[in-house]
Amino acid sequence: MISTKHRFHGHGSLNYVYAHGSVVRGPLCSTKHVVNKNRNSYRLAVVVSKKVNKSAVARNRIRRRLYEAVRLIEEKISQPQDIAITVYHDRIAELPAPELNRLVTAQFKQANII
Repeated sequence: MISTKHRFHGHGSLNYVYAHGSVVRGPLCSTKHVVNKNRNSYRLAVVVSKKVNKSAVARNRIRRRLYEAVRLIEEKISQPQDIAITVYHDRIAELPAPELNRLVTAQFKQANII
């Protein structure tokens, strides 16, 4: 799990990422990001809709797994970024951890975050 200093607080800044960010789409999720010069480190939000899975337990599990995958590569994040990961498919809940880490790393490399 990432620390609270790397999380979004409030909806205003997340709306800024959605309005001005660049997007990288993958088969299971997409990553929207924008450089934030006002911060010293990155901020991350994972958005999992009820359309993905009706169960709050399953949605929170997906969210926790993605937070952990980003935590493992957080030292590689070069600039202070605001990042929003939007999940499309509930298959991400059953992915093995190494495959999920590869998926997140590949999307971050494609977005030039790392």
